[in-house]
Amino acid sequence: MIEFAWPWSFLLLPLPWLAWRYLSAVADPRHGALRIPFYSRWVGREGHNSDHRPSSLLGWLAILAWLLLLIAAARPQGLDEPRQWADTGRDLMLAVDVSGSMEIADFLLQGQRIDRLGAVKAVAGAFIERRRGDRLGLILFGSHAYVQAPLSFDRASVRYLLERADIGLAGKETAIGEAIGLATERLRNSPRQHRVLILLTDGADTTGHIDPLAAARLARHHGVRIYTIGVGADEQTRQSLFGNRLNTSTGELDETTLRRIAEITEGRYFRAADTRALEAIYRQLDTLQPLPTERPPLQPVREWFHWPLTIALLLYGYLAWRLASSPRETT
Repeated sequence: MIEFAWPWSFLLLPLPWLAWRYLSAVADPRHGALRIPFYSRWVGREGHNSDHRPSSLLGWLAILAWLLLLIAAARPQGLDEPRQWADTGRDLMLAVDVSGSMEIADFLLQGQRIDRLGAVKAVAGAFIERRRGDRLGLILFGSHAYVQAPLSFDRASVRYLLERADIGLAGKETAIGEAIGLATERLRNSPRQHRVLILLTDGADTTGHIDPLAAARLARHHGVRIYTIGVGADEQTRQSLFGNRLNTSTGELDETTLRRIAEITEGRYFRAADTRALEAIYRQLDTLQPLPTERPPLQPVREWFHWPLTIALLLYGYLAWRLASSPRETT
């Protein structure tokens, strides 16, 4: 399907004829007129009269070039079939803990022991790729929280920035309340029913100026739903002076607070003790809050103006070359 974005450009079609018809000829070429030695060869006769029409191939080529120039000015466009947006349309922030405790290597991935942040990167990266139709943002937090990627449809950039996050990048401590507050500030201008925060941590709030529960109540006030994920193996093997030692504690993980944050905001709390559990959590998150989008269909447009414009310029160049190479005459 072809349409013209600026069809009013065709109103200029009779402009050359109007100029010839109503603009009077210059009586004396010595007073500021442009003297064209080969003018009579182009139009086929001397002078200017009422029957003045191009009588050669060059004249018809000039007309064709003018028509092509007008077609290019009207911006011909090829319209493809309208495409519907994906049927979600959420604004989703990922808040990932990069504090010092995320370096504990208690996860297995393809038989290799990796640290907690490495497991998050591997699983969350695939989750990000499946977020078609959602706007994604990324917050990294440790002693402080920072926006690593603002909300956008550019899933590849969000995944790239997550994969390059380093432990300790935002400090060694854990500011959960600050991360929630920052995410709420970024989401509050989104459609109210589309605001989602996924907060992933392996610790407890140890720093920051915002209490996590107070931040959760602020998030609920702004319509932000929070899904919290507690990361860390139930059993950890650590080396000591007396050999490997089994530790059944999950460290500083404050599950009570994470559950309470989810309850306040009508979200859910998940426990990720290993890579398989983490993958299952993200699969569940895929199905949460499916919302019909209110966006109009996307209409792909391909611009074609450069084709007639290129041909018109080539024709004008050819005309100029032919006329300049003709034997010199006087009008």
